[in-house]
Amino acid sequence: MGRVTFYEDRNFMGRSWDCMGDCSDMHSYMSRCHSCRVHSGCFMVYDGMNYMGNSYFMRRGEYGDYMNMFGWNNCIRSCRYIPMYRGNYRMRIYDRNDFGGQMYEFMDDCDNCMDRYRMNGCMSCHVMDGHWLMYEQPHYRGRMWYFGPGEYRNFMNMGWGNMRFMSMRRVMDSWY
Repeated sequence: MGRVTFYEDRNFMGRSWDCMGDCSDMHSYMSRCHSCRVHSGCFMVYDGMNYMGNSYFMRRGEYGDYMNMFGWNNCIRSCRYIPMYRGNYRMRIYDRNDFGGQMYEFMDDCDNCMDRYRMNGCMSCHVMDGHWLMYEQPHYRGRMWYFGPGEYRNFMNMGWGNMRFMSMRRVMDSWY
């Protein structure tokens, strides 16, 4: 398992709380969170409860003022542990909802779907193996989302509006 310590104030000040897995509502442990230390593992953190809102990927390291670093105006409200994975990576992406339209299979990172496949963006996907981060802009920029193994038929139904992903990368075991 991973371990992250959340602090109420910037620069690791104020009350703290250790987390070793998923937490859908940090409010029951602390009223606010403005800095954190990831001791081990990788985590996705969210500015909304129940893994909603803006998200950011954190690996081992110190985040003394992540709000300024990420450009957020809200503090962390929930977090999800990303389990370590060692094996082959495989994901199918589709340019339409419900696995419709053009399909492409990925086994490695892709920094620009448009350049590589002349694809306008990804609207649904099926992650067969591994853990992936998907970004709204090419070259791993913009908002990001975490995808673990499973089927994701319609990003709009997941609360992401008309989101189209333009780049994706694997969460590698070397990041732990």
